[in-house]
Order: sequence, then C-alpha cells, then structure tokens
Amino acid sequence: MRKVQWVDFGPMQAELDKEIKDKFCELYDRKVYIQGQEYELFNKEFAEYCGVKYAVGVGNGLDALMLLLRAYEIGEGDEVIVPSNTFIATALAVTYVGAKPVFVEPILEEYNIDPDRIEEKINKNTKAIMAVHLYGQCCDIDKINAIAKKHNLVVIEDAAQAHGALYKGKKAGSLGDAAGFSFYPGKNLGALGDGGMVTTNNEEIAKKVAALCCYGSDYKYHHIYKGVNSRLDEIQCGFMRIKLHHLDKWNADRNKIAEKYLKGIKNPNIILPVVNKNNYHVWHIFAIRCKDRDRLEKYLNDNGIGTNKHYPTPMHLQGAYADLHIPQGALPYAEEISAHELSLPMFYGMSDEDVEYVIEKLNSFK
Repeated sequence: MRKVQWVDFGPMQAELDKEIKDKFCELYDRKVYIQGQEYELFNKEFAEYCGVKYAVGVGNGLDALMLLLRAYEIGEGDEVIVPSNTFIATALAVTYVGAKPVFVEPILEEYNIDPDRIEEKINKNTKAIMAVHLYGQCCDIDKINAIAKKHNLVVIEDAAQAHGALYKGKKAGSLGDAAGFSFYPGKNLGALGDGGMVTTNNEEIAKKVAALCCYGSDYKYHHIYKGVNSRLDEIQCGFMRIKLHHLDKWNADRNKIAEKYLKGIKNPNIILPVVNKNNYHVWHIFAIRCKDRDRLEKYLNDNGIGTNKHYPTPMHLQGAYADLHIPQGALPYAEEISAHELSLPMFYGMSDEDVEYVIEKLNSFK
C-alpha cells in the first residue's frame, strides 16, 4: 500500500540542507542571537517581498495580531469583526487586548469572510475588521476596505496562511492597514520553530509594534509602553531569509498540485474549493468538504493517505468562548465547514504519483 503523508518537509529540507546548516554555523560563530543583522535584513527583505514600507519580526502569528490591535489602541469595550471560520488565534488576539470578537459568517464556497454580512454586525463599539486570508486565498479585500472606510474602521489582515498570495496582483500583507503573519513550521514560509511578522505602510504603527514587542522599549532601558517580550530571534531570521528566496517556487508547485486535484477529482460526493477570479491562491491548505467526512477520512487513512481537519469545532462552540453565549446553530456556515471539511495532502515536492494516488482513492470512495 502506498503511503502519502499529509505534510512532508523532506523535499524542501533536502534542497536547503547545506545552506541552512552553514547559516546556523555562521550565526553560532557570530554570537548575536536577538535582533541583530539577520533580523534587520529579514525585516527589510520581507517588507520588500510584500510590497510594503515596514516589517517587524515578532515571536509568533498570534502576537503579531495582538500587538497590532494594541498599536491601534483597541481594547476594553471595543469590538472587532472576526470570521466565524478561522483558527482560534484570530479571535484570541482580540480577547487578549480586552476587546470582544464578533463573528461573521464566510462565503461557503471560498471559506473566507463574506463582506456582505459585515455591516449588519457593526455598531458604535466596532473598531476593526480582522480580514483572514484562510487556507492561502485572499478574502475580498476591496469590499472590506470600502466598508472600513465608510465606518472609520481599521483593517488588519490575518495573513498567517497566505505568504505570497495575491489579490488583483498585490501581495497579502499589503492590502489593509496592517497585517500579521505566522512562521509556524508548517506554513508556506515556515521557521524551524515559532515566529511571526507585522507588515504595514504606517511608520507610527511599525515603530509602536517594534517597541511593544520588546518590553515597550524604544531604546534600551527606556520603556514608553507596557510591552511584552515577543521577538523574532536571529537564527530563525537567518533561516527564513534563505527560505524566502524559494517561496514563489514552492507556491507555484503547490498550485500545480492543486490544479491536478481540481481537474482530477470527479467524485460527486466531494465539494472542491473555489478560487476567486481576483486571487492567486497559494494553497496552504487544500480543503474539500464531504457530508460523510469522518468515513471518508477513515477510508483515506486506511489507504495510507494522511489528512487533517481545519477546524473540527468552530470557535463559538469551543469552551474558550462559552462566555459569548452563542448557541449551536447560530453560525450555520462555520458549523457546516467544521463538520464536513477535510484537508488533503499538500506540500512542496509531492510527487505526481502521490497526487494521482490520492485522486484515484477519492474517486473510488462510495
């Protein structure tokens, strides 16, 4: 029986093995491990890649979003629009600053927040919209920006899954007022540990995040904010500077795999993802839906094919957000996706034979 992992770092690591190890030795010998030369260069190079003026490396993707909310002085008594279908970190960032996440349903076929549902949730307490580019596809940001402008709201992109994704030819991370990225190892651009980044064209916000992530300090032992310790370390910056040069190639490979899936999967029991015509999808996740998801998952696993679920319990039904008192059935699209979504193998270097095997088994599922 053929074995196909859900994710495999092997092909990527094989290509970069010597370069990564040489970089580690270089940095080890340099003896600067926090906010040194690699940090400054990676911030600059990632900003250029995204097409923005400023990038600030931080500890992880959750911190990137939380620090942005703090930089915009969003806090107690405020509300932030958040998609009902996303990883919980998006909502936790809002909670951590003392504000309230307000859930808005997605466009079911695309999985991203539905802009046409946002305005009905806006009130005098609303301060921002968290625009999540889920699974590697940008949300309909023009509509979201127009709503934000009308109501004087901040638009923060959660681009944790969208490194290199495009909307009308512009990169994720350059589409709103500011953006937060994650460099968790499984991301399209992943560290060898945790990491995150803030991008923006707003110098004041960039400087504020840079201070907040370093104990609220604008220079050593001078603290202008009650900050936190959330710094992207020097070694991870060195590794990701290497990886950044390969990101577009890796994303193109993911697109080839996705194209084969989209053309090859013919089973009427399986609902395929839809790509918005304005987007270049980078396929962090290839998400299908099936009414008999759990049986399909077992069938694929029994046939040696790894899978994952994003995300099996929606946020409003998690114990963490029981205090919001949102009953089951109140957000049916989020619940539909949670109950029926299944993520197929998707990683750089996946062989044609493995892709065809996955397609064959999916088409044979009854």
